[in-house]
Amino acid sequence: MAVGIVPTSEGSADYNGRITWFVVLSSIVAATGGIIFGYDIGISGGVISMAPFLKKFFPEVFTKMTHVGEISNYCVFDSQLLTSFTSSLYIAGLIASFLASPVTRTYGRRPSIIIGGIAFLIGSALGGAASNIYMLLLGRILLGVGVGFANQAVPLYLSEMAPAKYRGSFNIAFQLCVGIGVLFASLLNYGVLKIKGGWGWRISLAMAAAPATFLTIGAFFLPETANSLIQHGNDHQKAKKILQRVRGTTDVQAELDDLIKASDKSKAVKHPFKQIIKRKYRPQLVMSILIPFFQQVTGINVISFYAPILFQTIGLGASASLMSAVVTGVVGTSATFLALLIVDRVGRRAMFSFGGIQMFVSQILIGIIMAVKLGDHGVLSKGYGLLVLVLICIYVAGFSLSWGPLGWLVPSEIFPLEIRSAGQSITVAVGLIFTFIIAQTFLAMLCHLKSGIFFFFGAWVVIMTVFVYFFLPETRNLPIENMESIWRDHWFWKRFVFDEQDNDKGYTT
Repeated sequence: MAVGIVPTSEGSADYNGRITWFVVLSSIVAATGGIIFGYDIGISGGVISMAPFLKKFFPEVFTKMTHVGEISNYCVFDSQLLTSFTSSLYIAGLIASFLASPVTRTYGRRPSIIIGGIAFLIGSALGGAASNIYMLLLGRILLGVGVGFANQAVPLYLSEMAPAKYRGSFNIAFQLCVGIGVLFASLLNYGVLKIKGGWGWRISLAMAAAPATFLTIGAFFLPETANSLIQHGNDHQKAKKILQRVRGTTDVQAELDDLIKASDKSKAVKHPFKQIIKRKYRPQLVMSILIPFFQQVTGINVISFYAPILFQTIGLGASASLMSAVVTGVVGTSATFLALLIVDRVGRRAMFSFGGIQMFVSQILIGIIMAVKLGDHGVLSKGYGLLVLVLICIYVAGFSLSWGPLGWLVPSEIFPLEIRSAGQSITVAVGLIFTFIIAQTFLAMLCHLKSGIFFFFGAWVVIMTVFVYFFLPETRNLPIENMESIWRDHWFWKRFVFDEQDNDKGYTT
């Protein structure tokens, strides 16, 4: 028997239903996890560019800021302790993602979302009230726990709740919320910089509690997905009622039958992490590792974490740097909204390719300008500074149309149910590992590679764009439980995917 339930993609036409207000509202609540994730990404870059914050927690960096001209433009913020503030969130998220996997698989998607929301609440409270570096880092670590649980459960929840024809748009709502979170953080950082007394950073760190409260309270009212109800229980009638409610029709038997068959296969698998390394799951395993890896080495987190610092590096003042981060946030959010509208029409592969070309060209041009016009101790003219800002906006738009939303969407829709929680854990873990590595090393890389940092990430964009062109099949409009067919029809992956009947004839796993 094949890994998928239905061997062909025609099954998408057999599922009845429409987009209902019930599924929209449920998805909005769940996708709030993306707002918190984006807020935590965006807030750190702005806060660590604020002089009062640096003076209190990182006096060495503050001292270097006051000695302009004596230190290379690229090395002012080079501090491992400073980068630990940003990156500690992601190493905590990495560990939490593995704890979240069995919770999500055994108890459902909703409990993981609730746990993530509570961790976000406690972490934001500690950050806003921090009186020393240890309290500050503990708050970031708890935010990381929230990221681990929320990023494990929310993309799965959205993919399972959405009708197959609109799964891409629903899942991209998560990345849209990430963009909204980054934008909100940038706006807040710009606003609190004006507060007299130098305590505005406390508002920035504490305000993560606002979306966290909405997520935590809202999660208690979320319905569990039909996939999850069938997977960790045998109440098929309850699952059917949920399915009827979210699809807006009583005729859901075809979809329910597929979910039950997939669940039966899933329950036969006691150790999903052992299962996913089998040969027949090789395509999914490779994608669960390479897609989040590629997403991180696009270089986007250079912009997301350190946009204000990067803009100060090219000669903009603190206030102008924070406003420039707001501009890039608006561009990113707008492009993600466009991606939401077109993903189920244009398809994943075309968006990956277009976005990759756009990112590569803009990164190379930024690198050339900074190499020729900035140097170690120079300052970009206003014209070139604005040109770099425009090019960064073009880069952010390219990412937000491609690797931003699709880096979450594609992994969440390609795993069969029996390895879905394990696959999502690997995806989240790989993403967090390389987010941590880049967050921890970027300021040192910027100091040593200088403008070459943009050529470094540009080279990776070329590699990932070629990879997608040759090795990622199109997943548009295919029901999530019928995804097996794309691998069986692919010129490369079909050699790995085979029936249990083939295995009985002598093939090994």
